[in-house]
Amino acid sequence: MARAANKLAASGTARMVAAFAKARREQMGLTQEELGALIGYTASAISAMETCAQPASDKMLMELERVLGDGMNIFEMARKFVLLDKYPPQFADFALMEAEAVTLSSYETYVVAGLFQTADYARALIGGSFPKLPDEQVEQLVDARLARRALFDRSDPTAMIELILDESALRRPFGSWDTLRGQLHSLAEDSERDNVSVQVMPMDRGARAAHAGERGNMVLVETAEHHHVAYLEAHDESMLVSDPAKVARLAHRYAKIRTQALSPDDSASLIRKLAGEQRT
Repeated sequence: MARAANKLAASGTARMVAAFAKARREQMGLTQEELGALIGYTASAISAMETCAQPASDKMLMELERVLGDGMNIFEMARKFVLLDKYPPQFADFALMEAEAVTLSSYETYVVAGLFQTADYARALIGGSFPKLPDEQVEQLVDARLARRALFDRSDPTAMIELILDESALRRPFGSWDTLRGQLHSLAEDSERDNVSVQVMPMDRGARAAHAGERGNMVLVETAEHHHVAYLEAHDESMLVSDPAKVARLAHRYAKIRTQALSPDDSASLIRKLAGEQRT
């Protein structure tokens, strides 16, 4: 039933990949079973891809490029657009911008930012959302979220990534305490990357002085063309802000948030301390 629904809902990219893969397979005189054997999939998986009952995964696209690509990079180019199809509608426009960002500066108040999430943490968040999503869709969204981590290792240019995270997010479990512990260890490891900075906003900040982050999350982006935009999202609605005056105002607020957060070294120490303290 789900696969029948997939056929009806298949994106233009999935249909293009399916049509081109089938045409190349037949041109090369391969059966579905023979192609499957060459790329490590069953004949039924190849059939499902060609009929859009189960669109090609990122891994399958890489293998299709290797065997069927013929130097045209069709499947390689399709990877980016197939990934975009997996994102929620309110995030899709921003996803490509994030992947090509020169600098990315985020302030998160409730959960660990998606870019930094582990598979277990992302699965607990997405699977526990309301209204509840089908398991297959949850896994697709988890895969899409994890694929964003490629930004950490991108070169030419290297992306400079900064995260300021409210301390409460470090103490709030999703899925289980083990899931949170694993997420905290992963966050600490990410913070040690040369191109990454992680800072924690103390929970008692508002009791000690003004709290510049009380209005909630934001993401500031310097694009590949060196334009500056801001991304705001709440309750499945999102907004890209490009007006220079509005972006500047948000950037000034973010700069103040940064000064009120713990230093990167103190933040890393707190994250590792909390990772060791989480109950079982």
